Amino acid sequence: MNLKLEMIVLPVSDIDRAKAFYEKVGFRLDVDYTANEHFRVVHFTPPGSECSIIFGEGMTPIAPGSIQGLYLIVSDIEKARAELTDHGIQVSEIFHDGGGLFHGHEGGDVTHRVPGQERLPGLHPERASYGSYATFSDPDGNGWVLQEVTQRLPGR
Repeated sequence: MNLKLEMIVLPVSDIDRAKAFYEKVGFRLDVDYTANEHFRVVHFTPPGSECSIIFGEGMTPIAPGSIQGLYLIVSDIEKARAELTDHGIQVSEIFHDGGGLFHGHEGGDVTHRVPGQERLPGLHPERASYGSYATFSDPDGNGWVLQEVTQRLPGR
């Protein structure tokens, strides 16, 4: 059986502001549909992704900005970061983790770190796949992580 993650619901406070942000990031707008004054859905897909994001009115009771650690996998983190900053997106500097692994986003309460892990500036010293990161947030604080993957682990 195939089970594909298709969509992630993002809680946002201002639908049009979020829509403008994700357009600026370069996500593809798939749907902007209003059924009535209590229901509107906006659907975006990141370039090259099979998984989309959706937000709007009447979508979720979760507080705006509470989603953290949404990973966007890129083959060249320097190029991806440059493209985002060229589009006016505020992206962290590239970093790697001193303990070998980083999982999370500084914008939320949960960073999924173990004791002793720390961010170190720059690319992973060996430019190891899964080793270099940058982060950004949408206007509500939903947190995204860019992760450079050049060679997948077995099973992927």
